Amino acid sequence: MLSYHKTTEDEKHIICDWQYDGEYAIYNNPPYEQQLREHRGFANPKNSFFSFFDQDKLIGYINLVEEESAVFFGIGVAPDCCSQGYGQEITKTAQMLSHQLYPGKPVYLEVRTWNKRAVACYEKAGFRIVGDPIEQVTPIGKGLFYHMEAEESAQ
Repeated sequence: MLSYHKTTEDEKHIICDWQYDGEYAIYNNPPYEQQLREHRGFANPKNSFFSFFDQDKLIGYINLVEEESAVFFGIGVAPDCCSQGYGQEITKTAQMLSHQLYPGKPVYLEVRTWNKRAVACYEKAGFRIVGDPIEQVTPIGKGLFYHMEAEESAQ
C-alpha cells in the first residue's frame, strides 16, 4: 500500500530533477526555480500536488485541478519506477482522493496518443478514451491527445 501527502517544496525540487530517456524525455520538468519565477507547473497555485511513497521512497506524484464541472488529473512516476505497476495504483488512489476532495465531480485526464504505456495503465485503472484525439498546444509544442474519463464518470 502506497502512502501519500501534499507535495512539499523539497519534493518538488526532487521531482523536477527526474530525467526520462528517449521519447519520454518530453516529460522532463524545467527546473523548479524556473517554475517559481513563471508561476507555472509546480508553482501554479491552482494545482494541487500529492507525493506518493513506497515506504520512504518517493515514487510518483499526482495533480488534481478542480474545474467548474470536473477534476483534471495529472500523474508522474519516477523514471526508475515506471512499468512496475505503480502508475495504476497511484491512478486508482487519485480517483478515490478526488472523490473525497471534490464530491460529485467526474475525473478526467489527457494523454499523448503515442504513449501506449500510459494509456494501458489508465485503462487498467478504470479510465476509457472518450471521443476522437484532440490536438493541443502545450509549453513544449503541439501534441495529439486522448481525452480519458474515469469509468464511473464516463458518459
